[in-house]
Amino acid sequence: MIVFLAIASGGFVSAQVTPNPAPLNAITSLPAATPGDPTPGNPPLLTAVAEPSNLTDFVQNQTALLKLGKSLFWDMQLGSDGVQSCASCHFHAGADSRSKNQISPGLLASLKDTTFQVGGGPNYQLTTTDFPFHKLADPNNRTSTVISSLNDVASSQGVFYSVLNNTVPGQAADNVTSKPDPDGFQINGINVRRVEPRNTPTVINAIFNKLQFWDGRAKETFNGVNTNGAADLSAKVYKASNPNTLTEVPVALNNSSLASLVTEPLVSRFETSADGRELPEIGSKFLSRAGKKLKTLRPLGKQIVHPEDGVLGGDSRSPQPGLNIPSYDNLIKQAFKNEWWNSNKIIQLNADGSRTILQQGAVGQTLPANQFELRDWNFSLFAGLAMQKYISTLVSDQTPFDKFQAGDTSALTAQEKSGLTLFVNTVPNGGANCNTCHTIPEFTRASVRRAAGVASTDPNDPLRIAYNASGVPASTNFGFFANFGVRPGTEDPGASKDILTDPATTSRFKAPTLRDIALTAPYMHNGGMGTLEQVVDFYNRGRGDDGGRAAQILGLNSQQKADLVTFMRTGLTDQRVLLEQAPFDHPQLFVPNGHPGNQFSVTSSGNTNGTPTATDQLVEIPAVGRNGVTTPQTNFLE
Repeated sequence: MIVFLAIASGGFVSAQVTPNPAPLNAITSLPAATPGDPTPGNPPLLTAVAEPSNLTDFVQNQTALLKLGKSLFWDMQLGSDGVQSCASCHFHAGADSRSKNQISPGLLASLKDTTFQVGGGPNYQLTTTDFPFHKLADPNNRTSTVISSLNDVASSQGVFYSVLNNTVPGQAADNVTSKPDPDGFQINGINVRRVEPRNTPTVINAIFNKLQFWDGRAKETFNGVNTNGAADLSAKVYKASNPNTLTEVPVALNNSSLASLVTEPLVSRFETSADGRELPEIGSKFLSRAGKKLKTLRPLGKQIVHPEDGVLGGDSRSPQPGLNIPSYDNLIKQAFKNEWWNSNKIIQLNADGSRTILQQGAVGQTLPANQFELRDWNFSLFAGLAMQKYISTLVSDQTPFDKFQAGDTSALTAQEKSGLTLFVNTVPNGGANCNTCHTIPEFTRASVRRAAGVASTDPNDPLRIAYNASGVPASTNFGFFANFGVRPGTEDPGASKDILTDPATTSRFKAPTLRDIALTAPYMHNGGMGTLEQVVDFYNRGRGDDGGRAAQILGLNSQQKADLVTFMRTGLTDQRVLLEQAPFDHPQLFVPNGHPGNQFSVTSSGNTNGTPTATDQLVEIPAVGRNGVTTPQTNFLE
């Protein structure tokens, strides 16, 4: 039994648990006990991660915070183009199921590669025959003839490359100049949407991660400004002890790696932003200027919100788009304490990076692009905490495995139980040893629970905490693993690029959760495997696709591989995620799905702001209420 301390908004706080009533039904040979997992043979049921201990210093209304977070996450007005939202890459089981214009070349390689190997160019329509990117004559034998081995990445398309001129209060699309794409996302002189250089992980269950991103660069302490956490001593927000007094202050919120994560995609020139856009500038377009009769951006103003949305339904204007809440100002004022948004002062950002505090001008005065109200400047704080609140509710803890673990031995089929046995047992005990890295119940060893008592502070070295002063590994519980052989480390070193104790060619990536894994293809940090069968073949043959040394060969037969895949495919799928039932329901969304044409030819949109851009091909993701859908979205390449 789990006793949740629930809050009115439906979010999660820390939980108390009783011992697991069904300790994996006597499945044995689990990994040895460690300080982060003292009872591996009897893992706890999935529990919620605690909220920041000082959240009430900032937030006064959790319900408004959740509404703000879900609205911002799904809002297409967030992107510089007025199209791209956070959800654009996380609309399918928290991940991305698009398959056209989803290839990125080897941009993170030590020698940057802008050649598209898969399909021969951007805007390519992927097919099942493109996977895996490392093809062997015999998938069960890593030494068999290599048919092809490609360094491209299957990921998510974002914005066209452009440079910011300015954001315009109340205008969804920023004022930008389109420039020739510097990384090859162009066909016959026409820019296409850019694609991220790493595969998109799911945001569902991301609340359990100690650090965020494949390389762990988003820290668990949120400084209110960026991903770098407590180590960035220059990261400060402003606080108004009264409307006429403004003070620059550092902030630190624990258990907040998701808030840290949120700050980066909003200014990423791949994901949502024109080059050069800063977080206060996003605030200045979203939030109405005090005393000025400017048009404001209605939350979700371009999208329909289902009247039975589990969070936003009561504020829906359906069949009209958006919420009945007229502006984001309203939600911020409801959610956050006055001292974080209510001020008569103006913050001027000077050319040398310094700041000058000015008195607010006359009513109706238009502010220059380098001057910001307090609400604008602290937008990173608001967006980080609000979207973290929303993402923290996306917990898929009602899988058949969870029911089985809680004592219902009929919740898993015989084949799924066989797969679970293989999953947890070590190789000498006839298993596949999956649980070592994808540790139950979070199904990742990179969880908050497994890294208990460990702190990360260095912004340039996300794994420093795993080593002592002599460079000797001090912990094996952090969940980042080196040299797993998916691709050579020189193509993407991941978290190892700043680890002084590793060779430069070592690659190290976070072990992702496997919950709902059937819905989140393609797989691995490079998206180079299209099916779970290909993933199991990779581990079964001893990995080593990077040409390096082989790991332990599992030696599973065909039936065992099928059992393992079945456990992951059906035993770890929460039907609420599959059917988009609350808390996985959502507003309407229009996602770019490549461009009319192919990798050799596209048509221009007719834009007049610089370099031509390709015509968008948008796909509607309909609004869904708390009761979900009867027909699931199709998965990747279905």
